[in-house]
Amino acid sequence: MDPSPAITATPPWAALVAVAVAIVLVGVGVAWWLARRRAAAALPARLRQVADDLLAGVLLTDAEAGQVHVEYALLTRAGIVVVDVRDVAGNVFGSETMNEWTVLAGSRRATFTNPLPFLYDRVAAVRRIVPELPVRGVVAFTGRAQFTKGMPPKVAPVGALLAELAAERETVDGPPADQLAAGWAALRAAASTAPA
Repeated sequence: MDPSPAITATPPWAALVAVAVAIVLVGVGVAWWLARRRAAAALPARLRQVADDLLAGVLLTDAEAGQVHVEYALLTRAGIVVVDVRDVAGNVFGSETMNEWTVLAGSRRATFTNPLPFLYDRVAAVRRIVPELPVRGVVAFTGRAQFTKGMPPKVAPVGALLAELAAERETVDGPPADQLAAGWAALRAAASTAPA
């Protein structure tokens, strides 16, 4: 008798199962990636629906002759709204005075720099160009973020911001149309396209 142990072959169906699982995982990953891209591409269109015009991804000169990136500037009947969008998933904890904000997602914890000082710089750059118009700024978080301990000032969910701007479009009595048009033309002329 041969004392060596018997060698068992992997059944042929095991390889098929492994391939099928790999295909499903790749499919789920691709579907998730496409959904995120579609959502990101849909946001400018949604912003255009609630604004009279939109600048996206532009550079403006700031007070120190440097450049400030503006993600979105919206022309509304109430003035100009500067919008920074943040897409984080989980419970967000932050305040206007904290240097870093925290995101808790399950057992994971991450931090990111407080976005409000950067928003204030962007709003100041716009105000410098159009001092005659009202300018405000908002950091808009996608629906994947929850602020369970309260939301800092100048922060809103994207959906709430869109609803607010849509309501303003119907009710706000803002600056005269010719003043808005002249200010917006000056902002457009001062903006340069940011590199991709």
